[in-house]
Parts: sequence; structure tokens; C-alpha cells
Amino acid sequence: MCIRSEAPPGTRDEEQSGRGAAIIRPVYDSLHRTALANELAAAFVAGPWTVDGVAESGAGRLDRWPGWMTALALYVVAVYRSAPTDRPGELAGRIERFLAGRTAGAGESEPPRILALVPADRPRRPGSHERPGRRYDWPVAEIDSVDELAERLELSPGQLAWLADVRGLERTVADEKLRNYRYRAVARRTGLPRVIEAPKARLKEIQRWLLREILDHVPPHDAAHGFTRGRSVVSHAQLHTGRGAVLHLDLKDFFTSISAGRIYGIFRTVGYAPAVAHVLTGLTTNIIPLTVWSLIPRTGDSRLIQSQFWLGRQLATPHLPQGAPTSPALANLAAFGLDRRLAGLAASSSLGYSRYADDLTFSGPIRRRDRTARFQELVMTIAREEGFTLNRDKSAVRTAGGRQTVCGVVVNVRPNVTRAEYDRLKAILHNATVRGPESQNRDQLADLQAHLRGRIAWIASLNPPRGARLRRQFAQIDWGDPELVD
Repeated sequence: MCIRSEAPPGTRDEEQSGRGAAIIRPVYDSLHRTALANELAAAFVAGPWTVDGVAESGAGRLDRWPGWMTALALYVVAVYRSAPTDRPGELAGRIERFLAGRTAGAGESEPPRILALVPADRPRRPGSHERPGRRYDWPVAEIDSVDELAERLELSPGQLAWLADVRGLERTVADEKLRNYRYRAVARRTGLPRVIEAPKARLKEIQRWLLREILDHVPPHDAAHGFTRGRSVVSHAQLHTGRGAVLHLDLKDFFTSISAGRIYGIFRTVGYAPAVAHVLTGLTTNIIPLTVWSLIPRTGDSRLIQSQFWLGRQLATPHLPQGAPTSPALANLAAFGLDRRLAGLAASSSLGYSRYADDLTFSGPIRRRDRTARFQELVMTIAREEGFTLNRDKSAVRTAGGRQTVCGVVVNVRPNVTRAEYDRLKAILHNATVRGPESQNRDQLADLQAHLRGRIAWIASLNPPRGARLRRQFAQIDWGDPELVD
């Protein structure tokens, strides 16, 4: 197959046939090239329009970084001075011609797999009717254009563009008043600090609307128990109660590892037009300012230097912000493929599986050490192919001979609170009764009563008798105003 003259320059790796004619053997077949081109065009316009930004946005939608990605990013950024959000079809055509102009090199005989939100054959509800342009019948908000989105959010087009940060100004603006987010670093006993990106009031209100009107109607995988209506830490733990062994694995940088390209793919899968999906992606993703990252303390642990570097790279490109109301739901949807594959792997090994945010838990009969190690390697491979990374330092196998916990819940016999947690709260309530509640407010909480009620309710949900004893202690505390105590 010969390449037409409009193929991008510099992409013709020619092979000489026996007759001396130049013959091009294109990378992948035409169907795969078309699918890749459409997916990459959507991902490219959703991220920053730089060579690195385009390459990372595209790779975020694939199960691996293909050898041609950087060259493709260089090509499209050279052709278009800014993201052609109004011409995705034209961009897809150029990408397809670029791929057709390359020969299949080492390791490129098989096309990279596109990371999908849900399996293509997921059935619709019985009796439902698929809306035009949509693959599924989720009752999400009908938004057909960017102008309609601005109207639904009661914003002018300029305000919407500002809040969606379509120009990527959050990264470079120095004045905190001009930013859409507030930032703080939370120290952790081990590892790197957690960077919290909290949206300001107007953007947070919009994100809550998107959560209520769109994301709450799109179901995550059944294995997802975090941030999901009707499921909780308790339901997550119950699945692994009374098992011979419990295996814990942890996803590294769960929110920040999810790129804007993947979020754009979710909104497109939900059924929104490219321009609308592009703005929705901007409203739910963020780039941390350079000045903020420069103020975050650098690790003194040589083992964490590389991890901090990659965290900085992730924060420097559009990603899910930890602190936005929409991030947990979007993260669950981004992990749909991961959950589906891990649930299948667990079932094939007679194990149970569930996920609470970044915590992956498997349980079942005790396995030989070599089989457990092999299973973990399979999980790691699947996670990598789905765009996630496992934290090797946080993996653990606990057998029934010791204390088994799932997200802090003891699961050896039935879901229960740890004795240490119960004793600590019991001591706080006792001291609050004897010395006064302010003596126990070491963290200067604004509402100590509500805080203690919440902790008591948590223990009562796992162990009602212990919860009842704690409530009796709580009732004996003198808060100064009897009307404040239930």
C-alpha cells in the first residue's frame, strides 16, 4: 500500500521490494487506525496544547505508551497553533494518515488497547430506549451545546470558560485571587505529602451540580464500594469476613494518576458532544500552579525522590483534583475497566474482590506463597494496563491466625472495630466527663460534640453493644448548655 502525498512528512519508513519499488507496510490495520485516531483526537483537545501535554493526554487513554506517540504529538502541535476543539474530525483524519504513514516497528505489531469506561456489550435496562447519539440510557442531564451548559449553570460564556480554565491559566497565575482552587499539603507519616486541591465556592457549587445531575446516574462497577450510594467501608469489609487469608494492595496516587484525557472519554461515553465533554472535563480537572508546587517540602528520603518527581509531573498536567466533589465518582468510573478485570481474575482463582477508593482487597482460602506472589504480579500487570500503578510498599497478606483488617475494620469473624480504637474513644469520653470536654479538644475542632458523635456512630454501626456503652458515657459529659446535648 502506497502513501498518498498528503501524509505527514518524515513518517515514511520505506522497504525496498524485489522489484525496487517503495512499498509501505502501515502500522496496524485500517480499523484499528481509525479507532485510535478518533480516541486520540478527543484526548488531545481535552488536555494542554503542548507537545508533552498532548502526548500524555493521548497515552492516558491507552494501555501503554506507543513508540510513535511523541512524534505524533510533535506533528499535531506543529500543524495546529491551538487545540482544534471545533474540528475533531479533521484532527482525527490527520492522526489516521500519520499512523498510515508509519511502518510496523519492533513492538508495534499489536495496537495499544483503548481504555474504555464500560464494556461495549453492557445491556440497557429492559424496556428502555436509547437516546440518539448515546450508547446508554442513563438519566443524565441533557446538554447539547456549550451555550446550553452555560445557561444551565447560570453563567456567561466567559465565566464558564474561566471556571473550566480552557486556557490553562491555573498553572501560571501567581495571584491566589485569580485561581479556581486553594491548595494545601497534608503531611503523612510515611511517603510523600498529600496535596489537597479544594475548589473555591462557585466552582464547588458547579461540581456538586455535575455530580448530582450527571455522575450520580452513571453506575460504577459492583466491586466499587467507596463514594457509592448504598455501599460503604462496612459493605467493603463484609465481603472479606471469615476468610482464610486477606490480601491488601494499594493504588499509587489514585486521583492524580487519572488524566484529563480519561475524564474526557468518560463524558463522551456518557453521550456528550466533543465540545461539551471538553468543557465538562475542564470543570472537573485541574493543574497545580508552579508556585504552589515549589512550596511543597521536598523529601529527604532518597527512595522517594523519583516518586516525588512523578507526582510533580502528574500535578503539572490536567488530572482529577483531590478535594473536588466530582473526583471520587469520576475516579470510580475511570477504574471501571480495572474493577471488571480484577473481579474476573479473582473469580477465576476462587477469591473475592472489592475496592474502596485506592484500596484493593482480595480474600479467600490460604494460598501458597509462590501462588500469592504470582497473583500479585498478575494484579500489577492488569493495573498497569488500565493506567494505574500499585504501591509495592503497601501490599500485605493477613491470615486468620492473626488480626485481619479491611480499611480499619476487623474481619476475622464479623466486621468489628479494633479494641485499641474503642479504648481510645472510651478514654476520651471519660476524661471529658471528669475534666471537661475542652481538655480533650487537642486538635481545636470547631464542633467537638459532632466529632465525638460521629466516632460513636461509626463504632455503633460495627458493634452496637459497644456503641450503646459509649453513648451512655457521652450523655454524662457536661457541655455547659443542656440544650446542645440530644
